[in-house]
Amino acid sequence: MGTRLAVLCSVADQGVSALTNIVVLVVAARLSSAAGFSVFSLLYTVFAVLLGLFVAYVGQALVLERGEPAAVREACRSAVAFTAWASAAIGAVMAAVLFLVPGGTAHGLAVLGLVLPVVLVQDGMRYCFSTLRLPHCALAADLVRLAAAVPALAVQPPGSGPERLIAVWGLSALPALAVSAALLAPRLRGAASDPRRLLRRGHLGRRFVVEFAVGNASSQLAVIGLGLFASPLAVGALRGVTTLFGPMNVLFNASTGFGPPILNRYPTAARKVRATVVLAIALSAVAAAWAAVLIALPDRLGRELLGDTWAASSALLPATGSQYAAIALGTCALLTLRVLRPRATLPIQVVFSLLSVAAMLTGYALGGVLGAAWGLCLGSACKAVAAWLRIAVVRRSPEPAGAEAGEPDAAGDRDDVTRSGQG
Repeated sequence: MGTRLAVLCSVADQGVSALTNIVVLVVAARLSSAAGFSVFSLLYTVFAVLLGLFVAYVGQALVLERGEPAAVREACRSAVAFTAWASAAIGAVMAAVLFLVPGGTAHGLAVLGLVLPVVLVQDGMRYCFSTLRLPHCALAADLVRLAAAVPALAVQPPGSGPERLIAVWGLSALPALAVSAALLAPRLRGAASDPRRLLRRGHLGRRFVVEFAVGNASSQLAVIGLGLFASPLAVGALRGVTTLFGPMNVLFNASTGFGPPILNRYPTAARKVRATVVLAIALSAVAAAWAAVLIALPDRLGRELLGDTWAASSALLPATGSQYAAIALGTCALLTLRVLRPRATLPIQVVFSLLSVAAMLTGYALGGVLGAAWGLCLGSACKAVAAWLRIAVVRRSPEPAGAEAGEPDAAGDRDDVTRSGQG
């Protein structure tokens, strides 16, 4: 598949995935009571964190695979097997423990544990398609996911509880899982499988999990922590406005997860950087345009989307729209570093993600929930500037001795990663 067609399929795939996520949340909000949607949102946030951890540990390391086709196919098969076993183990523990805990939230988390292997394995196969340069297969599976999930939720009766909605949402991934397996099996037939390779020393996923923890999960936990001393309206407003920008979150995650195989088609570092600069401008423009659409949205339509939460969330749209434009610039910078020198991203993520949390809390202390939103914007802008400055330094400096772009630069780690097919 040519580069342009691969980019087109990847963008279309992420558009379908974004549409699925936002429609699922909107349908759940319309079916649920305010209290029920709060629980469903919490369950969906827990799933988002778990998904992010698996994407960081398995998917983002997988898409950096280079080398002989047999080694790449073995890495893909091992990644699917690892995801299946690990998600089944985590889901079983969640279900067994939380079913014994009273309360709707605990029971909802238990149900999430039961469907966790289905949704995580189906999503994990998308990274296999990206690594094998078959984004059209990922697109086909996600179209099936959209066609199954939205109608399945839409036919549920009004007032359905969060446990029922999360179960229907999870089981609706089974058709997409079947399609993904049918498309992937012929490509991996005969390849060896060694899930233990993902547990070896030097696996890049360990670093990427730390990046996710401080870069993504920290902001989620900060919002949750804000609820300890702020009004529930503040947390609901931040969560509501973030939900409206859900499609952008999916595009950003997709750029990091699916961008490396496409960028590696460019032969030089200069061409890779030029490609990501264009991507950064495009994504930032999309974020600004999406924010403008939401700001211009009539209150009647806004209440249709978020109900009573719209009044508080709409006031945050300028700040959050500016934040997402800055996130677009930072995401593309981190993608560039991920391809040129993967180990250069961790310090940036740690320092500036913690700075964003501090800025959010400081902003809330100075200006309430609107100040918190502008604090998050400031933190994202600082991270973007730091990442692009780091790219300038990396381009001027030589690669570490004995390491190629995209490989670990520590000798011991490099040996382990090379044996596992990475680099």
